[in-house]
Amino acid sequence: MDMLKGDQIAAADLTDWRKLAQGLHARYLVDDFSTGARFVLAVGEAGDAFDHHPRVSIGNGFVDLELVSDDAVYRDGEGNEYVVEWVTQQDVDLARRIASIAADHGLAADPASVSEIELGLDTARSATIAPVWAALLTGSAESQGRGVPSDEIRDATGRVPNLWFEEADRHEAQQRFHLEVYVAPEVAEERIAAALAAGGTVVDDSDAPRLTVIADHDGNRGVVCVDVSAAKQE
Repeated sequence: MDMLKGDQIAAADLTDWRKLAQGLHARYLVDDFSTGARFVLAVGEAGDAFDHHPRVSIGNGFVDLELVSDDAVYRDGEGNEYVVEWVTQQDVDLARRIASIAADHGLAADPASVSEIELGLDTARSATIAPVWAALLTGSAESQGRGVPSDEIRDATGRVPNLWFEEADRHEAQQRFHLEVYVAPEVAEERIAAALAAGGTVVDDSDAPRLTVIADHDGNRGVVCVDVSAAKQE
């Protein structure tokens, strides 16, 4: 199934969901664990009908869901096809069904609170070092390049954040890690302001609001990321 572009996701108008990194994310508020479990059971039954299921996490007062297809088809500019992890129409259709189930259960969505963390590593030798990180993070060589046409490390079970490599000159790269913090578009400014109020500084906002690089007092960097292409335009 073809991967959906940002404007297609935005046009779907999924009020309860936000596109972060590769997938669609939603948080629903629940009064207690039992309420959350009943909701997840209903979501599971809906997923059975679609032959597709979300990743689920139940916490204190919330249920978090992520929808992503592991068989999305990506075509590059030369017409080459790759199977990747990304949002497809089946994710959009199931997201709508889950929103309906949540409404039936009297649950409110809290889309502004969703977040996703990924790791970035500056290197000039991603193909060389990727096997080391695949082994350290997941214990499996198959996680290198999984669901992406690159050396990125992705664990099939979602135990650890994705690790991707940013190309850097061999003499400049110090194999420096940084965090990618994906947030909903409506909270990006607030998140950045909070970091600045805590003493952080903006290093690079030339690609804001899509990417805003912030450093702490020691120069360690984090990037606030927003998928503006998939955000509905007001």
